Amino acid sequence: MKIQRWIRNWLRGRMQRVVLKGELSGWREVTSGVPQGSVLGPILFNLFITDLGTDCKSGLIKFADDTKVGGVVNSEEDRDILQGDLNELVNWSIRNRMKFNSEKCKVMHLGMTNNNFSYKMGTHWLEVTEEEKDLGVLVDRRMTMSRQCDVAVKKANAVLGCIRRGISSRDKEVLLPLYKVLVRPHLEYCVQFWSPMFKKDELKLERVQRRATRMIRGMENLSYERRLEELGLFSLTKRRLRGDMIAILNILEGLIQGREKNYSSLVLT
Repeated sequence: MKIQRWIRNWLRGRMQRVVLKGELSGWREVTSGVPQGSVLGPILFNLFITDLGTDCKSGLIKFADDTKVGGVVNSEEDRDILQGDLNELVNWSIRNRMKFNSEKCKVMHLGMTNNNFSYKMGTHWLEVTEEEKDLGVLVDRRMTMSRQCDVAVKKANAVLGCIRRGISSRDKEVLLPLYKVLVRPHLEYCVQFWSPMFKKDELKLERVQRRATRMIRGMENLSYERRLEELGLFSLTKRRLRGDMIAILNILEGLIQGREKNYSSLVLT
């Protein structure tokens, strides 16, 4: 195929060198991987790892170079199955000359009654982590999402503070678009996954929008509900509920596939 030959010629004969403390190494041919920063790089990488974990018995999730494998582990037999899947991933990485960085791979045990078995990749025993940021969302072993709520509120308040200090106008036409574009996305990024479980966390998120709407001229003395009505906004709680209802409707109509996976041990690689 012409496309296959074109890609082969593009990848073949690539040279690179490194700089260390101002000293240049000699040029060496690159025999694996794909060029970083290229348009075809992500596509070729996804094609390269498409068969990763095909023999895994546990749940496997891949997103670019982030890989997660996990499953319910209630016994030593379950532990052996998960460990066998890790061994399979290591064997794949060796065969394809794309080794995992074992130092960055960690285990998260979910649930308060977890047996907390140990796992390894190759000869390296994996470190146990209490919380980890995955694709911008902070996840802890209790899965309460309170820490993620705190992080989202901190980021949103920081941006809102910059707007307060840097924008002199308090007109609705100026502040409302800035809030929608720069502040609210921090409170709703991937919220379908980390929607607050506790009332205290729900109030933390809502407090940011309360503060933002009070900054607008003419809204200072109105109740929060009246401010939302005047500005054409919904509370963040209602927006999350609306998003959940849309997702359920899409699942019922077959537009997206609903999948449920239960994990008691999760390996982040």
